Amino acid sequence: MLRMCFLSLASLASTLAVQTIGPGAALEARQSQTVPAPTTTPAPTGVITTTKYITIDGQTDSHVTIPGQTIAIAIPTCVQTITPDANGYVPPGTCGAIWNYYPSFRAAVAFAALFAVLVTVHIWQAVAYKKRWCWVIIMAAIWEMMAMTFRSLSSKSQQSDGIFLVFQIFILLAPLWVNAFAYMTLGRMIYYFHPSRAILGIPAVAIAAVFVFLDIASFVIQLVGGGMANPSASPEKQQLGIHIYMGGIACQQLMIVIFVGLCIVFQRQMQRADVRRLFSSGWGQLLCALYWALAMITVRIIYRLVEFSGGVGDYGALKTEEVYFYVLEALPMFLALASFNAIHPGRVMTDSESDMPGLFTMTRTRIMLRRGKHLRLKEAGDCDGQSGWEMR
Repeated sequence: MLRMCFLSLASLASTLAVQTIGPGAALEARQSQTVPAPTTTPAPTGVITTTKYITIDGQTDSHVTIPGQTIAIAIPTCVQTITPDANGYVPPGTCGAIWNYYPSFRAAVAFAALFAVLVTVHIWQAVAYKKRWCWVIIMAAIWEMMAMTFRSLSSKSQQSDGIFLVFQIFILLAPLWVNAFAYMTLGRMIYYFHPSRAILGIPAVAIAAVFVFLDIASFVIQLVGGGMANPSASPEKQQLGIHIYMGGIACQQLMIVIFVGLCIVFQRQMQRADVRRLFSSGWGQLLCALYWALAMITVRIIYRLVEFSGGVGDYGALKTEEVYFYVLEALPMFLALASFNAIHPGRVMTDSESDMPGLFTMTRTRIMLRRGKHLRLKEAGDCDGQSGWEMR
């Protein structure tokens, strides 16, 4: 009897509990006990590594049997989980990020306009002074202008690797045109002002030709490195391209140091013959413009060496703050180009003596003179016995 009472009370308590909780609550209680809560796995960002398997079929002939093999290749894959804004910007380090900061469209357009002014003035001065060889400095200004133009376009299309690569090639290689013009200018200054037309026994024509040739070699090295450092390339290839480019600008700076040494030798030898102060003579003013332009290029080279020294994954201040680019790259190159507007070689070297012949022309002329001297000596000995020679 007592047992039956306990069973009746237990049954009544169960019925009351079910009515109190309700069917929905009871269902939730059962689900909480049997089904775990759903979890969300965040999507990967940046570059991840996926594995691709390639199967190579085996080969069998009468001599040997090569079994089939399966090769696993690790492939870096970029997964984009952030929607770019209207200009294509995504934060640095994420998939599709080209810039390490948000580039200013207005600043790029402003400097493109400034370089366009220099292009116009350089063209006008080259025509006014009739200096055809000044096309080199015109090319330097055009390349700087094109670099800033493509930078402004890239600021509005920040997902375009092609536009960024064009900007990068122009901005990295434009200073080499200024270098070449400086080498050509000093060669013509030696040819025009120096009594012997030579420095340290080296003819002016040879000085200009050798340095321009080395400048072209540096141009090729930097072009290869700049092209390999394309943001769409793998990190390993970008790093190799950066190393090649840094080697190119290091060679460029070494040539500048040697060239400045020749400039100093020229200055001292000219000051012995010309008692006027450096700034009061035409050659001295042009030489100061050369010093200034090369100093600005040196500032820019040091900036690039420090910027690239950290490698691909470095996010230092020089790479993440745009102001350094304009203060240490764009502004120095603008001042270097403007120095040759302020003191143009055509204003200092006015007559045709500044049109120095090329190395090939000079070599051919010397060969012809030697042949002519030999023939005249032979004719003089055969005919009248006179010594000496006559140049026709």
